Amino acid sequence: MTTPVRVALTIAGSDSGGGAGIQADLRTFAFHCVHGTSALTCITAQNTLGVTRVDALPAAAVVAQIQAVVQDISVQAVKTGMLLNQEIIIAVAQQIEALRITNLVVDPVMVSRTNAQLIDDAAVTTLQDKLIPLATLVTPNRYEAQLLTGLEINTLDEMKAAAERIYKLGAKAVLVKGGGMAGDLRGVDVWFDGDRLETLTTALIDTKNTHGTGCTLAAAIAANLALSHDLLTAVRRAKEYVTTALKYSLDIGKGTGPVGHFFPLCERG
Repeated sequence: MTTPVRVALTIAGSDSGGGAGIQADLRTFAFHCVHGTSALTCITAQNTLGVTRVDALPAAAVVAQIQAVVQDISVQAVKTGMLLNQEIIIAVAQQIEALRITNLVVDPVMVSRTNAQLIDDAAVTTLQDKLIPLATLVTPNRYEAQLLTGLEINTLDEMKAAAERIYKLGAKAVLVKGGGMAGDLRGVDVWFDGDRLETLTTALIDTKNTHGTGCTLAAAIAANLALSHDLLTAVRRAKEYVTTALKYSLDIGKGTGPVGHFFPLCERG
């Protein structure tokens, strides 16, 4: 008997350096034996040193990609990444509702780990009002959580308070990521689903090559949801995957290299 193929869709930007965005998401889906489909929102010119150019696709082009996939292929989970502007966010939210998409993981790509805001204030407000209320899970980093809540986040209690406040925006669950935290909180995440407030930890990997960790985590959660794992189990499994991928991170380029999405192949080499 043939095993049904599980499918996930990523709605995100392209990373020409291959470390994050659509490229990271598709590799993550493949690792989990989930067929990856995609809808590009923007094209970036970037490498391990940074981003030099970003070009947004028309919102109508994003919509056409989503519809082409979902209307033909059974999609079990969706992950959003860099949506870039208000028009695209509104269009994506409308499609999520119209196509009755479930298992939606929203990685609110708004602020980098270095605290650089990546989208304008109007887009942030639209993300809060239109897309996050549709999310099964939203996965902000420290600085994104600050932007979404107006809170200053320096302690574990402040991470917990932020998770509770973001939950009130309408998402079914929140994972505030601690990758940008200092000291013992680095890499410690806070989970809240309206009932359970938990601190999730994994081994801390000492590497400078961390590009794409946020994209990879959200994509891994989506892949595990596509495989029918419950939400918290999907999060735990995704965190384990990212931790191992960090262990096998790629020392390429002159800056911050990506995580090793295909580490089993590295072990064979």
